[in-house]
Amino acid sequence: MAETIKITELFGANLAELLASKISAEYPQFDADGFIRAVSAATEGQSYTRRIELIAEELCNFLPADYLDALAILMRILGPENPNETGMFTHFYWLMPVGKFVQLYGIDHFEESMVAIEEITKRNTGEYAVRPYIRANPKAALKKMTRWATSDSFHLRRLASEGLRPKLPWAPKLEVFIDDPAPVFSLLELLKEDPSKFVQKSVANHLTDYLKVNPVPARALIKEWRTSQHPSTQWIIKHATRKIQ
Repeated sequence: MAETIKITELFGANLAELLASKISAEYPQFDADGFIRAVSAATEGQSYTRRIELIAEELCNFLPADYLDALAILMRILGPENPNETGMFTHFYWLMPVGKFVQLYGIDHFEESMVAIEEITKRNTGEYAVRPYIRANPKAALKKMTRWATSDSFHLRRLASEGLRPKLPWAPKLEVFIDDPAPVFSLLELLKEDPSKFVQKSVANHLTDYLKVNPVPARALIKEWRTSQHPSTQWIIKHATRKIQ
């Protein structure tokens, strides 16, 4: 991705052409030309976040009407997993509308959609897509995300933290666990010694969020973690409290 290209410019006709090519290879009935025209018209003059949503809407319009049939096609275009700790605007940014599709249309299919989010996040990120599922079924979502926290995949371990953040950037506040963060803090305990800086940064930012929305239990957790000599835990605490005087 060239540094001179603005983020917004990535999500227009060029991305529609890329998606159309990948989808057509798996689903020959796909109206690639119609999809590209629709995306080009819809995204003109829109912000990048709105463009992602609009592209997801056009995926819904041009893929089979049955959500699970459409999802199966999209899962076949994902390609190999991302081996690197890279951000969502790097090599796999083109999957962001696929994540948005799951976010917008899959809520009635919890298990299938959560599996799809797992696969998407191994390449790009599922941190936005997972949030409606947390709101709709917090106990089941937390159970699955706790398993993610012990995964061999650093992408899934990061998602276990990032998806539950109460103040994730570019997303509405996640209110579910703010008043009683104990279930979330139990999950973060599984990640406090994680070797991946990708995961450590998410956990630190998660604690920073809680220092803003419910500081008393957040400070108590940080005080407890300060007794650890583990370098990952110490880095997390330092990063989480870096703006506290």
